Amino acid sequence: MGKITKDMGLIDIVQTYPETIEVFQRYGLGCIGCAAARFENLEAGARVHGIDPDKMVEDLNAVIQK
Repeated sequence: MGKITKDMGLIDIVQTYPETIEVFQRYGLGCIGCAAARFENLEAGARVHGIDPDKMVEDLNAVIQK
């Protein structure tokens, strides 16, 4: 089983783990439709929106490990 890290691209996370969409939505991130999602990693995207990237990674990994 894989693990999501802060350096992974946003669009890569969503494409590899579609179940993470609910976490992105919970954080208020519409990452699928955002042009930045194609080149931004999770840490950069989270910080731009004032989100703790470590907490977000924790929540994302919890969803994919279910």
